[in-house]
Amino acid sequence: MKKRPTIQMVADQAGVSRGTVDRVINNRAHVSPDVHARVLDALKKTGYLPAQQFHQRNLQMKTGSLPVKLGVVLPNWTGHFRSEILRGIETARAEFEDLQVEIFTEECRTDVPQEVLELIDSLLAKGVQGLSICAPSLPSIIARVNELQNENIPVITFNSDLPHSGRLAFVGQDYHQSGRIAAELLSKCIPPSGNILTAVGNLEFDGHKKRLGGFLERMKELEFDDSQICVIETFNDYQITYRKILEHLQQIPETHAIYMANRSVAGCTEAVKTMDKKGRIRIICHDVTESTRLLLKDGSIDFTITQDIFRQGYLPLVFLRERLQKGKKPGSGVHSAISIICSQNMENN
Repeated sequence: MKKRPTIQMVADQAGVSRGTVDRVINNRAHVSPDVHARVLDALKKTGYLPAQQFHQRNLQMKTGSLPVKLGVVLPNWTGHFRSEILRGIETARAEFEDLQVEIFTEECRTDVPQEVLELIDSLLAKGVQGLSICAPSLPSIIARVNELQNENIPVITFNSDLPHSGRLAFVGQDYHQSGRIAAELLSKCIPPSGNILTAVGNLEFDGHKKRLGGFLERMKELEFDDSQICVIETFNDYQITYRKILEHLQQIPETHAIYMANRSVAGCTEAVKTMDKKGRIRIICHDVTESTRLLLKDGSIDFTITQDIFRQGYLPLVFLRERLQKGKKPGSGVHSAISIICSQNMENN
């Protein structure tokens, strides 16, 4: 009598553990597409899975209809960033409605790295098989992403990268280049001896650090001395931005320009207005929000450099779905276009 196939026989045939075979049979999480295909092949060869059930599973794999759960971890950023990211997520959710894809979102309330790790664990407990995250580039978070890679759980970063981790891809802007563009613009608006204040959000985020690095690099190439440039962190907070910039202008009233490498631009312009220097201090910032449009229109800021935040919420989920349901791997970096906006072309952007 022919011996009845066992899970161990299937596992040996596929070169995986019995637990992995069980996860494939029961459509559970944490199985990469290539391993899933190997197990299906082993199920067929050993005869463990009835022919009709095997063909159904194989059809699901080819058509991309295997049930998938995706998770998103957002930083505690509000305003335009949050609304555009959520719009991208909701667009992906609507598109995936008939493709057996569930999307779960968790938002940080603080800047504490441990909260990111806790939210990742919370999503894993819900059975997510892939993650889209924007988090500070810190050892504990990088180590966790590397662990997820080893567990065949793909991670895609957006807006701010984790470049030395095992993440699958990054979706965002070339922040180093956008910082260089800001320097080029600003250098043409002030005298070579001019003093510059640079306000960044949080240098623990790779995007903020790269934007600042590109700016300082280009300013040095343009022969601006380090002593002409002051850098402050304002953590994307209106009150902190207003207070720190006001204090700087009181201490160095001959400041010629401000580079806002973060959000809370209104805090900056209000401080400049308080010092009665509107129109006399050149200001360059990033992104196009309703507030930025108004500030461009009334001359409070001179230029803004844009990025497509909507795509940063949307594309990681598209790539994760294609990776998990179709086995398709995205490129390692997806950079959005960089545009320069002033009062005269903002209506077209």
